[in-house]
Amino acid sequence: MHEHDRILILDYGSQFTQLIARRVREERVYCEIHPSDRSLEWIREWGAKGIVLSGGPASVYEKDAPTADPKLLTLGVPVLGICYGMQLIAQIEGAKVVHGKREYGRAELSVREPGLLLDGFAAGEKTVVWCSHGDHVDELPKGYRALASTETLPVAAFGHADRKIYGVQFHPEVAHTARGDEVISNFLFAVCGCEPTWTAGAFVEDTVEAVRRQVGDAQVICGLSGGVDSSVAASLVHRAIGDQLTCVFVDNGLLRKHERESVERMFHSHMKMKLVVVDAADRFLGALAGVTDPEQKRKRIGGTFIDVFSDAVKNAGSGARFLVQGTLYPDVIESVSPKGGPSATIKTHHNVGGLPADMPFELIEPLRELFKDEVRQVGRELGLPEEFVGRHPFPGPGLAIRVLGEVTRPRLDVLRDADTIYLEEIRSAGLYDEIWQAFAVLLPVQSVGVMGDFRTYENVVALRAVTSRDGMTADWYPFPPDVLGRMSTRIINEVKGVNRVTYDISSKPPATIEWE
Repeated sequence: MHEHDRILILDYGSQFTQLIARRVREERVYCEIHPSDRSLEWIREWGAKGIVLSGGPASVYEKDAPTADPKLLTLGVPVLGICYGMQLIAQIEGAKVVHGKREYGRAELSVREPGLLLDGFAAGEKTVVWCSHGDHVDELPKGYRALASTETLPVAAFGHADRKIYGVQFHPEVAHTARGDEVISNFLFAVCGCEPTWTAGAFVEDTVEAVRRQVGDAQVICGLSGGVDSSVAASLVHRAIGDQLTCVFVDNGLLRKHERESVERMFHSHMKMKLVVVDAADRFLGALAGVTDPEQKRKRIGGTFIDVFSDAVKNAGSGARFLVQGTLYPDVIESVSPKGGPSATIKTHHNVGGLPADMPFELIEPLRELFKDEVRQVGRELGLPEEFVGRHPFPGPGLAIRVLGEVTRPRLDVLRDADTIYLEEIRSAGLYDEIWQAFAVLLPVQSVGVMGDFRTYENVVALRAVTSRDGMTADWYPFPPDVLGRMSTRIINEVKGVNRVTYDISSKPPATIEWE
């Protein structure tokens, strides 16, 4: 197993905390996010090469504000405080934090003292940063120097070079801070002395070794959906234990066109995995008959999936001891977020309900340390084709939540055909990788049209495409008009039963990405 340098991020509730971790990981340094109330003993044992204190919504002088053990600054481990984290350092070190001089959005940072944290910047240089605070540090703690200022703040960054403790009043982790990556990189390499060893290749080697140790000669089951997470998790475990793994693919009748065939071709024929395909379309459509409420659809699909999967496991892998799940790092963070901070309330994705707690398996979660973009990198490292690795997210309930109103076979077929044409046109225009998610929706309304000499009264299809970093916020994608025109013409000409196509130009918030 490789030994990697590690950075500890203590979460004070900022909505940007995950971004800090992603920036650190992009520099090939391993890091984890933990609640801010971890004990000093725990922190000491965890063995960080550097500690980052995140931003947060509280004020350090409020009665129940989250804090830190003052001894954190005497461990001899470099510390970087961001926004609230900087104010906390100042307070611990006996300086005053005051309310006022609110700054939200872009500000101009003037560099006063380049050096370790601001290495590569010039004295007097101005650079754009992103601020989000209502408090600020009014005076320097003893032994600290002001490294930068903004128009309203004389101390926008400070540092104690001997003790390697730094604070910045802006957010280097967000894209709006022009040279934020350099600030984070300087902290990791110039201040902490980290080595950039945490790569997709090293991760694969470490995980394969860990899975072999965990499993021994036992049998393992994996529920394969064909999405990025389950495909990469299955491939990783298969590399470790080969035929001890059996994958179960449930065809719920709510998949995209040719989905089942492409999963069979990829995993069974190409990768030689043991794959059990369960055709359960009738069971799922039976459970959805007459149901129009989206929540009810999700519940019925979740319940049916558990039943079908349990039956399949009894038949295919009754001797299995382990179950592979594609849990990602954002799901893990969710379960340990600080109470009350914004990061505690952000949900990461809409999964079909998990498997019942009484299933007799131990879990293997090979991706639980990774963000989505890292999962894709690992997939490439494992040799999975780009069509799987670069796929847009697809909801657990499948097309059931994109057929608005009742879900029937004929309505699913209309949507499948429209969706296929839509994605074909996106790919042929070379735009697929610019878009986070694109899909068609079948609306429960008919509209009047004219085909030849006849009036028609047929279905309306809505097209949706958004750009996003993580699905938490999203903007609609501005297709060139000629591309939209081609999509509409093809769908209306080639999909029987559709005479009108609309394009959804709502952002999230206030709309969600999916319609249901």
